[in-house]
Amino acid sequence: MPGIPTPRKVAASVNNRRTRTVEDSRMPLTEHLRELRNRLAKALLAFVAAFVVCFIFRETILGWLTAPYCKLPADIRVKFDEGQGCRLYVFGVIDAFMINLKVSAIAAAVVSAPVWLYQLWSFITPGLHRHERRWSLTFVVCSLALFVIGGFFAYITLETGLRLLLGFAGDELISALDANKYLSYALAMLVIFGLSFEVPLLVCMLNLAGVVTTKRLRSWRRAEIFLTFVFAAIVTPSQDPFTMLALGLPMVLLYEVALLVGWFNDRRKRLRGDDSVYSDLDDDDASPLDFDDSGESQRRAALEVRARQDGRAGRKARKQLAALAQAEPARATADSGPGDVT
Repeated sequence: MPGIPTPRKVAASVNNRRTRTVEDSRMPLTEHLRELRNRLAKALLAFVAAFVVCFIFRETILGWLTAPYCKLPADIRVKFDEGQGCRLYVFGVIDAFMINLKVSAIAAAVVSAPVWLYQLWSFITPGLHRHERRWSLTFVVCSLALFVIGGFFAYITLETGLRLLLGFAGDELISALDANKYLSYALAMLVIFGLSFEVPLLVCMLNLAGVVTTKRLRSWRRAEIFLTFVFAAIVTPSQDPFTMLALGLPMVLLYEVALLVGWFNDRRKRLRGDDSVYSDLDDDDASPLDFDDSGESQRRAALEVRARQDGRAGRKARKQLAALAQAEPARATADSGPGDVT
C-alpha cells in the first residue's frame, strides 16, 4: 500500500536525507524573536507546573533541607517544646509564606531544568555547525553533572560545618536559628559549591579552544592552588576552615583532572598535526604579516610546519609539498599565457 512506509522506503529516506547546515537556520529577525517567545513560553509553563508540584510537596523539601540541622545534638540547638521535635523558627507575619514560596521556586527551577535547558539548546543549535553542536552538548551534560556533584558535596558537609560553628556557643549560649537565615545559608552553600565545581570545566574549554596550553597552566600551578583556597575562603557563607577545605580540596582535584584532559588534547594535536600557520610560534612571539590574499602562502607555511614532524601527518605534508613543487612550473607557464612571448 502506498500510504504505509516500508523498511525500504524508510532506509531510502534516511540515506537521501540532507544534513542540516547553518544556512538552513537563517531567518528574519522577527522569526527569531517569535521562536524565542515560543521557547520562553514553554520553559515558563514547565517552571509553573514544577512550582505547583514542589509547593504541594514543600514540607518534604523543607524536611530534606533542615535534616543537617536536626541531626545536631540537642544541647547545641534550642527546643522550646520537647514534644514537637526539631523545628526552625520565624519571627515575622509573612516569613513562613515567603519561605515556602522561595524554597518551592528554587526546587522548581532545578526540577524543570531539563525542559528549559532543552528549549535553550533547541534555540541555539540551529546556528551551530555539527562539531560545535557535539562539543556544546558534551559541555552542557558535563556542567549539569558537575553542578549536581557540587550540590551533593555541599549537602553532606552541611552537618559538620553547622556542628563546628554552633559548637562555639558553649554552655552559656544556645542557637535558635531563624528559618529564613538558615535556608538562605543552606541554599547558598548548594549553589556556591555547584558553581565552583564548574571552574575545571572552564579550564578544559579554554584548552580545547586553543587559548591556553597545559604547559602554561602547569607553570601557574602553585599560584592557582593558592588562589583556589583564597576563593574558597571568600565565597563560602560560613567562612570556617572546614567548609573552606571542603570546597578547596575538590576544586584542586578537579583542576588536576582538567590538566590531564588538557594534556591528552595537546598530545592529540601534536600527533595529528596543527593546521595553524603560526603553530610553531610561541605564545609571546609576534606573528608575521602576510599580504598574499590568495591563501596559497598560508597553506604552504602550514605544510612546511607539519613536514618537520615524524608521524603520519609529516609524511603526508612532505608528499603534498613535493606535489606543489612539481606543479609550480606548469602553473607559471599557464599564468604567463600565449601572448606573453618576448
